[in-house]
Amino acid sequence: MDTHRDAHVAAVLSLTGAVLATSEFPASAVGYRDLLKWARTSGAVRRAGVEGTGSYGASLPRYPLAQGVDVFDVNWMDRADRRRRGKSDPLDAQNAARAVLSGRACARAKSGDGRPVQIARMYKLTKVSAVKARAQAINQLKFVLVTADPALREALAGLGNAELFRTCARFAGASGHEEGGEESVLQATRIALGLLAHRIGQLSEQIRDVDARLARLVERHAPQLLDVVGIGPDTAVTLLITVGDNPERLDSEASFAALCGVSPVERSSGRRQVRRLNRGGDRQANAALHRIVFTRLRVDPRTQDYYERRIKEGKIRRAIIRCLKRYAAREVFHLVR
Repeated sequence: MDTHRDAHVAAVLSLTGAVLATSEFPASAVGYRDLLKWARTSGAVRRAGVEGTGSYGASLPRYPLAQGVDVFDVNWMDRADRRRRGKSDPLDAQNAARAVLSGRACARAKSGDGRPVQIARMYKLTKVSAVKARAQAINQLKFVLVTADPALREALAGLGNAELFRTCARFAGASGHEEGGEESVLQATRIALGLLAHRIGQLSEQIRDVDARLARLVERHAPQLLDVVGIGPDTAVTLLITVGDNPERLDSEASFAALCGVSPVERSSGRRQVRRLNRGGDRQANAALHRIVFTRLRVDPRTQDYYERRIKEGKIRRAIIRCLKRYAAREVFHLVR
């Protein structure tokens, strides 16, 4: 199945790879039911491949999974193959079916019905956007302050961020005009500072609210993660989202380490036997493991002893951090499983 915003294109292939049928269905609950019903008119449907499960096809796998069909994630068509065969929605759908038939697509699609993980995903999305917007508002406020009237700038100089925002927020209701009804630059500056400070306060309140909701979610569904040194609610949520709705998709701790981008990658040649950092995987999960390791380096005696021992053995800092992140991934994997 090739997915789009308004419609999905499906192709049915036989076990020998012959195209039996191709059709288009609306991207709706009724469309999903009609798609599977149509596919079953060509025979028994046991496996399906969906392209774009991270975007327009996110909700499509849920219905066939509920009906006993194994659904697999399919990567986009190879560019060289696309140049040879051309590009169209039916061809993409056929390519997805062939990827499943050949075994090239072996990653099972996420069901998307894991309630705690889906809730965490929504809250995390909201928090990330609020944090970005707050940072932008703070930068804008500081820029306005730099270009403000010297008297106003000096009056606000020396204030910490919290006190600065509270002071500027009082400007939001400022009004009044000079004689003739014209608004001065100073008044406009004060109002701009007040509005920006008010926006910062609102976004900060939203972030605190989402943080509290995420903390309650982790305490209810994965409290064992909070007992680990270096893992707080935000880090725990990031790792739970990475594991996803279907933890059984991860066959081993090595697969989880690869998913987090902390599995070692060989970079050996001749007599030189070395491994490098993995630059793939989920970068948010990688950053979460990075925070765990650096927290432990500050407060955990076992991690500090390990670091000192490997330094004496001649290991460089990056290699030691990589090893520690791999150990952290192993520990997290067994806890979330």
